[in-house]
Amino acid sequence: MADKKHLYLVDGSAYIFRAYHRLPPLTDPEGTPVGAVYGYTTMLWKLADDLDKADGPTHLAVVLDKSSKSFRNEIYDQYKANRPDPPEDLVPQFPLIRDATRAFSLPCIEEPDVEADDMIASYARAAQAEGWDVTIVSSDKDLMQLVGEENGARIDMLDTMKNARIYIEEVEEKFGVRPEKVGDVLALMGDSVDNIPGIFGVGPKTASKLIAEHGDLTSALDAAEDMKKSKLKERLIEHRADAELSRILVTLKEDCGLPVPLEDMKLDGVPSEPLAAFLEKHGFTSLRRRLDAGTGSPTRANDLNPAKQETKSAEASSEGNSQPLPEMPAIDRAKYECVQSMDRLTEWVERAQAARLVAVDTETDSLDSIKARLVGVSLALGPNDACYIPLAHGGSDMFAEKPEQVDKAEALAALKPLLEDEAVLKVFQNGKYDLNVLSGEGIAVAPIDDTMIISFALDAGRGEAGIGGGHGMDELAQRHLGHVCLSYKEVCGTGKKAIPFGEVTLDKATEYAAEDADVTWRLHAHLKPRLAIEGGTKIYQRVDRPLVPVVAGMEREGIKVDRTRLAKLSEEFATETSRLEKEIHEIAGQEFTVGSPKQLGEILFDKMGYKGGKKGKSGQYSTDQSVLERLSGDGAEIADKVLEWRQLAKLKSTYTDALQEAINPKTGRVHTSYSLVGAQTGRLSSTDPNLQNIPIRTEIGRQIRDAFVAEERNVLLAADYSQIELRLAAHMADVAPLKEAFEHGEDIHSRTATEMFGEVNRDTRARAKTINFAILYGISRWGLAGRLGVEPDEAQEMIDTYFKRFPGIQKYILHTLESVREKGYSETLFGRKTWFPRINSKNQAERQGSERAAINAPIQGTSADIIKRAMVRMVPALREAGLDKVRMLLQVHDELVFELPEGDVAKASEVIERVMAGAAMPAVELSVPLGVEIGTGKSWGAAH
Repeated sequence: MADKKHLYLVDGSAYIFRAYHRLPPLTDPEGTPVGAVYGYTTMLWKLADDLDKADGPTHLAVVLDKSSKSFRNEIYDQYKANRPDPPEDLVPQFPLIRDATRAFSLPCIEEPDVEADDMIASYARAAQAEGWDVTIVSSDKDLMQLVGEENGARIDMLDTMKNARIYIEEVEEKFGVRPEKVGDVLALMGDSVDNIPGIFGVGPKTASKLIAEHGDLTSALDAAEDMKKSKLKERLIEHRADAELSRILVTLKEDCGLPVPLEDMKLDGVPSEPLAAFLEKHGFTSLRRRLDAGTGSPTRANDLNPAKQETKSAEASSEGNSQPLPEMPAIDRAKYECVQSMDRLTEWVERAQAARLVAVDTETDSLDSIKARLVGVSLALGPNDACYIPLAHGGSDMFAEKPEQVDKAEALAALKPLLEDEAVLKVFQNGKYDLNVLSGEGIAVAPIDDTMIISFALDAGRGEAGIGGGHGMDELAQRHLGHVCLSYKEVCGTGKKAIPFGEVTLDKATEYAAEDADVTWRLHAHLKPRLAIEGGTKIYQRVDRPLVPVVAGMEREGIKVDRTRLAKLSEEFATETSRLEKEIHEIAGQEFTVGSPKQLGEILFDKMGYKGGKKGKSGQYSTDQSVLERLSGDGAEIADKVLEWRQLAKLKSTYTDALQEAINPKTGRVHTSYSLVGAQTGRLSSTDPNLQNIPIRTEIGRQIRDAFVAEERNVLLAADYSQIELRLAAHMADVAPLKEAFEHGEDIHSRTATEMFGEVNRDTRARAKTINFAILYGISRWGLAGRLGVEPDEAQEMIDTYFKRFPGIQKYILHTLESVREKGYSETLFGRKTWFPRINSKNQAERQGSERAAINAPIQGTSADIIKRAMVRMVPALREAGLDKVRMLLQVHDELVFELPEGDVAKASEVIERVMAGAAMPAVELSVPLGVEIGTGKSWGAAH
């Protein structure tokens, strides 16, 4: 029926929290937090745009929760009792979000003491009874109970996160039962988020199986009596009442009063005036500009290019975000070209060479850049001027039909001169990955820019979250361009239905791949000019940009590990953890799962009666490391054993087991992946495997390092900056006694012990060492007391004494905090900014956490800058010295690891020490020397 009515019901509550966590804290001209409001507005705008392009609803409404309580709390007073209060800065945004909805001239439905899910259910059933189709815009599993068709009227769901429709088939795939039985499954499995009890120990799979076998909840519970003796039988019988209560709690109320008649939800377009006034009031100038430009109604979300920050709360938040986005047309995927002939490819290459700047992206079959096989390449020369060059599409079967595409060898031969042309700038997003992939095809790409690295140089610390630390393409596209990119899952699918990118049809592949290049080009046009305006050019051009190919090269080199040694260590760790587990059980007087925090807490505080146990919102005791260390300090032997067990279990799973799996079968080496934006102070981090957290000064850590070995006739060389952060603190705080000690090569911790305690012995030196490092991390009296095992007052006396003996340190801390509170960011000696948007937060925990981080950031960040400068200079210096066979393999904190022929050790050590010791020069002249310790051996452990 062409005129059939179709109602869309938007679960607005879910949108709110997605919007809140997606964007960094923003405030409007009056200082009111509006980050979630801004995100919600753009999401609602995009939804309207997407629906307008699709079949389009005839009626639409947004449904919100009005109250934190509902009738379910009268039935069960613990319902949703575990839910934390909403974030402090989100609370004042709730009424503004309602205003935003009404600004779109959309019905905003909310009723006291009734949950949004119940209102959605009531409206859905009422519309269905009238013969309307209904789409619920949500991914909430509770609402899946409504999916289905009655009398030709269909209810389905739309998950906008995955851009996927949810109907009967999808519900059955998720729960193993039809939608009308979902409530029975939910009643058995419970819900920890809403504090619905369910039956303890019954998970989704068991619950689905029980309902599928027996038909409904009552039948499943009745059948328990006839089951074989088992834990499941006991639980079903013992907790039957909980399941029956849960069934009531998960049942949606479908007969609520309807405050807005269905016909009043008719969608007749969005008048611009209410929306324009709302955008103006809250300072959403970029959205207002697009509305005023007449580029379309708010149903055209892709016409938007909001600036990253819409805020005037402080210089900290707004600086660097006031630059207007260059005028660009909205992203239009239909304009992308799929290049399927050499003639077309040649034309694109010639245009790119003439343009002198091209955005590039690669598509592969793996996230591991060393193992990945190149599937295609995309190029962009301007907004919507982008293409995709498929190179290896089609099924993996040799007989599978292959789409028309350029011969891979011919295409790469045409692309290689462009990608290696020094006169053409290649722009990437996370280019390290692409450089490794293209290197595998014999292409050495240069020169490059990287929008992810530019973003980090400008905005490190601003809204850090998610993959890429807030600097991934999806985050940057939404933040700076107001655009939501196609997701990989949208193109390749998920779960059992997922296909490799090489099997994606060329039309979809082109939209996805070319969009990546297009977005990268646009981001570069927006972000690159900010470097000069905001003082980020030096750190980007001299440190970060040249580091990208260096780190990519290190990843390709990898490092050899001794599989036999690792396997032996795994066995030893397994034996030792088993022994410790038995000892723990003996002390506890019973067996329990040592790795279960819940069971451990009950043993420690309920059974053994140790004092100081604290339960979190989940209702279980905290048993984190600080708790166990406190108990250990009080003489609890079981705490010592558990700490030792945890360390061994973690090292076994994280290293001795995982490293064996990480060995590349082609190279026989382990290739870690470094993140250049993983830590907001600028330090590199590594994953797959993470080599940053191997214990440094323990015997176990040494044993793991012993498994990292050199090839035959080679050795490993480890070059480590000695106490670099303390040296930098002495320079930056101008502490004469510490500078003097470093100048004369004294033991800095002994010197501190002398200054503080008047004598040096094992105890005072150990305390001085703890204090030296703790002070630089802004430690509190209670934190220091915990580390030293003293009373807080005694710890405060030590802090006071430290500041008296080294007043420059206290001045440095006070000056740093004052500067960060005023500017919103700290700076390293090389000009790298780290932002602290919550430094002036009214929330004490947030504020103090920011203060502690801000004290250390200039020191740790400067240390990171120095070792990065050393890495950039190292390869040219080694080549100049004729040491072409010396390979830089790893960077771990303040250490660089090399592999080299035994005969090159003496000459290479001289070059490496010289480069590292002078890495700060000429940009910064330090008043203390940078000490470098060098060791060599057949293994990494032996090199220390």
